[in-house]
Amino acid sequence: MMELSVVVPIYNERDDLIRLYFAITGALNPHLEDYEIVLVNDGSTDGSGPQLDKLAESDAKLRVIHFEKNCGQTAAIAAGLKAAEGRYVALMDGDLQTFPEDIIKLLPYMKEYDFANGTRVNRKDTLVKKVSSKVGNGVRNKITGDRIQDTGCPMKLFKREVAQSFTLYEGFHRFLPTLARMNGFSVVEVPVGHRERTSGTSKYGVLNRAFVGLMDAIVIGWLRKRKINYQIRGE
Repeated sequence: MMELSVVVPIYNERDDLIRLYFAITGALNPHLEDYEIVLVNDGSTDGSGPQLDKLAESDAKLRVIHFEKNCGQTAAIAAGLKAAEGRYVALMDGDLQTFPEDIIKLLPYMKEYDFANGTRVNRKDTLVKKVSSKVGNGVRNKITGDRIQDTGCPMKLFKREVAQSFTLYEGFHRFLPTLARMNGFSVVEVPVGHRERTSGTSKYGVLNRAFVGLMDAIVIGWLRKRKINYQIRGE
């Protein structure tokens, strides 16, 4: 089995794609030989598609999945997880606000845990985003009964069986650590780096994320309370 799959959802990130590719390969090549990069083009309209195909032609380790139309981040992540062939699966965003080098930092935690969730330190976002994220994490944890500090951090690493356990619906990508715990897996939070976006624009506003995230948290909280738990005698 391949050691690592790096899954990245892509939506209108043409100006960052070459930098993204070299950032990932530059971070992994000194440490790993057996890995793949799965880039999921979520119906980009800025020319990202042809650019991704050119990159894939130059490196057999790079695979590209193209959606017919924009379906959203959860769908892109779900497709990437389904296609991933690695023993471990890393998730990150295509805007390079998180560091691919942190994937190597998270790998040792797989000896004791099933899921390593990044926690952004020295976050390079606007004050509004920082405050809304802090409030949002608190509200989500209160509703879901979890204790994740930074569930929205795009840098995550988990075992293949964790990826296979997920049944994702729209918006559930924000709750992957909670879903992993619900499915019986162990989760650890690890500090990771963060930097400012250097090109492109954020695809999500504060208000639309707040409302949708609240509704999703209510659904996750309900599912957690309704989860079936049983153990068969003698097993």
